[in-house]
Amino acid sequence: MENVLKTTDFNFSGQTHVYHGKVRDVYFIGNDILAMVATDRISAFDVILPEGIPYKGQVLNQIASKFLDATSDILPNWKLASPDPMATVGLRCEPFKVEMVIRGYLTGSAWREYKSGKRTLCGIALPEGMKENQQFPAPIITPTTKADEGHDENISKEEIIAQGLVSREDYEQLEYYTQALFQRGTEIAAKNGLILVDTKYEFGKKDGKIYLIDEIHTPDSSRYFYSSGYQERFEKNEEQKQLSKEFVRKWLMENGFQGKEGQKIPEMTTEYCESVSGRYIELYEKITGEKFVKSEQSNISERIKKNIETYLNK
Repeated sequence: MENVLKTTDFNFSGQTHVYHGKVRDVYFIGNDILAMVATDRISAFDVILPEGIPYKGQVLNQIASKFLDATSDILPNWKLASPDPMATVGLRCEPFKVEMVIRGYLTGSAWREYKSGKRTLCGIALPEGMKENQQFPAPIITPTTKADEGHDENISKEEIIAQGLVSREDYEQLEYYTQALFQRGTEIAAKNGLILVDTKYEFGKKDGKIYLIDEIHTPDSSRYFYSSGYQERFEKNEEQKQLSKEFVRKWLMENGFQGKEGQKIPEMTTEYCESVSGRYIELYEKITGEKFVKSEQSNISERIKKNIETYLNK
């Protein structure tokens, strides 16, 4: 499919190395600066799918950029500027080796575990008799290890501290920030008729200080329900109307793919990719309350390179 950015291969002045993630490409410039490009790649079940999604990178970058600005009073974050609709330039921090997942509702992988009979998640005891999509009495933090490749694994607070992944003092600070960020995200979502169901945050350290890094409150890192009709659907055991990447996972599962060996990724037609793009744009407009303005799609790569270089040369 044309007009999507699936790969990047830039070489900026002072660049030391590049990391190609599942969705983002990160360019390390000197010792202190990162340029992060949100591509149009899409991943599910820790597998990068073969087709790109038009405007997905722009949606992710611009939502993250807005939420970094909207939470900068809670803690400092890595962002310095967003010189292109698909790119952010910021401070290079040393990432913590865990991702802080916070859940307000029992859904997704947590529900799949619960349904199979498990009653503890990351060391946290879950109440008996819960139903799918039910709100927890209070949000729970269910951290995961950060895998460079393959699957992130659930881990408890005590295991994180015992393994020396994060010191107790730092971990308790991360818990505090996670709860505060989730509260802020919940309030912003509510104003726009949405429920922030669950999300994940990544943190790093620079000069002894904790920073929020990477993306925040995007459809790739978060799940949203529509508030309108939530209670009625819940009472009738109906599926919630949601805005997240879960609909892609469901489509893959319905077509026999869960990232397991020997399974084949179903064909992603142009029509399907356009429909996914529409869902991402819808989420952008719902969560920000603003109209999505599509960026120029010809020579995406050249445009990004030029915009980042112009910023770096200031």
